[in-house]
Amino acid sequence: MTAARVAFTDDLDAVDRQILALLIEDARRPVAEIAQLVNLTSSPTARRIDRMERMGIITGYTAIVDYGRLESGLEVFAELRFAGNTKVDSITRAAANVPEVMEILTVAGDPDALIRFRASSVDHLADVIDRIRRDSNVIGTKTFIVLGSWKRPTKRPGLAPSAPSIHPTERG
Repeated sequence: MTAARVAFTDDLDAVDRQILALLIEDARRPVAEIAQLVNLTSSPTARRIDRMERMGIITGYTAIVDYGRLESGLEVFAELRFAGNTKVDSITRAAANVPEVMEILTVAGDPDALIRFRASSVDHLADVIDRIRRDSNVIGTKTFIVLGSWKRPTKRPGLAPSAPSIHPTERG
């Protein structure tokens, strides 16, 4: 990480933290609305957001897709185990080039990493795992197919929080 991207908690004040919380709740929230909620005008609010992007605190914006509604197959988690002398950067590289992989988490303990990916069928799932196992440092995998999921709803100002619901078709 370059020096320009290193951020310290001292670099953020209470208003920056409010802005971050509002963006976490709804990344599409207009700057004018954020400004009003933090008692600033739009220009300084936009400058603060730009600064947090430059600092690497805000690294991007994304759409959260309910893949279950798209009927796009299976959501899968896999544990990966690596040879004892494998460096953490190599652990990430083992799955980063597999297009189906959506997320890689390196963890302390056993396993060494967790990956989350999508597959269109059980045969496709087997193919993805086979491609990951081709890395010479991967010494074992354990695969989990997601049957259903639940996510805590975000709190939106002015709206009552919705009751959580669990549906087998929801993916998250």
